Amino acid sequence: MLGGAGPAAPGTAVAPPNRRLMRSNCPGWWRGGVAISGASMAQRTLPLPRQQSFSPPVVPNPFVYPGRLSAGDKLRLVLLGIILLPLRAICMVILLLLSWLSASVATFRHTGGASVPLKGWRRSMIQATLSCLTRTLFFVMGFRVKVKGKVASLQEAPVFVAAPHSSFFDAIVSALTGMPSIVSRAENLSTPVFGTILSSLQPVAVSRQDPDSRKSTVTEITSRALSRGQWPQILIFPEGTCTNRSCLITFKQGAFIPGVPVQPVLLRYPNKLVCSTFLKELCIMTLCQLFTRVEVEFLPVYVPTEEERNDPILFANRVRQTMATALKVPVTDHTFEDCRLMISAGQLTLPMEAGLVEFTKISKKLNLKWNHVREQLDTFAAIASASKGGQIGIEEFAEYLKLPISDVLRELFLLFDRNGDGTIDFREYVIGLSILCNPANTEETIHMAFKLFDQDDDGTITEKEFACIIQSALGLPDLDVSNLFKEIDADETGKLSYDEFKNFALEHPEYAKLFTTYLELQRHQLGISEEDDNIQSSEAKHTPIRKPAVLVSETRSTARNKVCPADCEEDNSSTSDKKDD
Repeated sequence: MLGGAGPAAPGTAVAPPNRRLMRSNCPGWWRGGVAISGASMAQRTLPLPRQQSFSPPVVPNPFVYPGRLSAGDKLRLVLLGIILLPLRAICMVILLLLSWLSASVATFRHTGGASVPLKGWRRSMIQATLSCLTRTLFFVMGFRVKVKGKVASLQEAPVFVAAPHSSFFDAIVSALTGMPSIVSRAENLSTPVFGTILSSLQPVAVSRQDPDSRKSTVTEITSRALSRGQWPQILIFPEGTCTNRSCLITFKQGAFIPGVPVQPVLLRYPNKLVCSTFLKELCIMTLCQLFTRVEVEFLPVYVPTEEERNDPILFANRVRQTMATALKVPVTDHTFEDCRLMISAGQLTLPMEAGLVEFTKISKKLNLKWNHVREQLDTFAAIASASKGGQIGIEEFAEYLKLPISDVLRELFLLFDRNGDGTIDFREYVIGLSILCNPANTEETIHMAFKLFDQDDDGTITEKEFACIIQSALGLPDLDVSNLFKEIDADETGKLSYDEFKNFALEHPEYAKLFTTYLELQRHQLGISEEDDNIQSSEAKHTPIRKPAVLVSETRSTARNKVCPADCEEDNSSTSDKKDD
């Protein structure tokens, strides 16, 4: 909630707040007999340099296809679909049944299951029969495939990495590479007919929901890639989820941990109409087209350097950049976790783009967990529920904090508003809480803030004591804080205990930065005219009755007491902001 300047340095005793710095009627902070108003404080904007790594992503939403069909396109698809869709559906069923039969024969009485590689006639049957049937299946569906480059042998590259991954139709790469093993969701193996075909390829099964499964997946990929020809090549889509092909999102490390050469495979769909299976409707739309062009390009084998073998992240990023350059598309740090957040945002009636925060990047920088960010999305949705576009304006921000719009509140809002557009999106909200608010909202600062409010040291805070500090912090002597006080007063006793104060503080860390922002502004005002203060103090020595001068001295002590140490020009949370942001 209302924190002080942050925890003191290790080994430093933290004294209770100096309550002499407040006047009994709390009209504001005084300097030379004049209250420092919010208007004068708002003349300064805190210098907060922004790291390039926290800049918004180049591609706002790589998980949604934004295009719309014209009336002519819709009519043409309907007319073609009446003829093409039934014929193609019948042929697809026949070819899938033949593929299922071939897969069943190839795996009949195979001992060892997925732990022992298929060899001899079994493997040859998979490579010849299934490869031919898969090519025929895609031809029947209307795909016209153009291949560029040369497919690498098992000795040259044990691993294929294909991108961008946008649909089920990307499986055409399997037919072109001799039906290698693939990495697939474990759920796919239980699908009727298709599951049997997939099992014949002896895939590496992974469950997105099970962390242990991911570890075993990496172990299995490494074992196969280093088997020296015992296992077939592995085809991996390193993005881990489907995109709209507008960029390359973060590559997962599984394909690069073994440190073996990989062959990048590029997929292009140069069609007027989209070819994607984000939705069943789009899949049907693809099958209703007369034909669909696909370009598959095999780039030269990428042999990792010694540095890249020791650093899978570096290896993955360089391969991704090589592929992005060839595709002429940007790269972003979106991951599958962003897709999950996007879906959650839609469920909370927010624009789906609201959940796209490049989770992996900011989670590593800010040490965040997915569940924690998901909880923050709930809070953000509650604040932004009344706004348009799923962003928070200064009005919604003030209403959430149950405070009026003041200059100090505007300062806090500006700290969150990273791009200066007058609104806070979810990405800015997450970064703001992590860098600005949470570091200031420690047990120590909560305790110090409670002591500051508890002016009579009776272990509780009355509404009058609470109002005194809030009014002074915001520079609004007539502010009514009764609604905010009632929300904190959970047991409705008219007094706040430490537990009530602490619980509210932990649930609303924005208040910590609101208070420390005020203290920074106060110190700034003191520093601007420090020379004038010295003159006033000198005059005060020769003037018997100059009560405002005494208040000046008391005010100056505010910036130098234990709540705001003189040797700390910025509070702890601001230091974190300048360091990390």
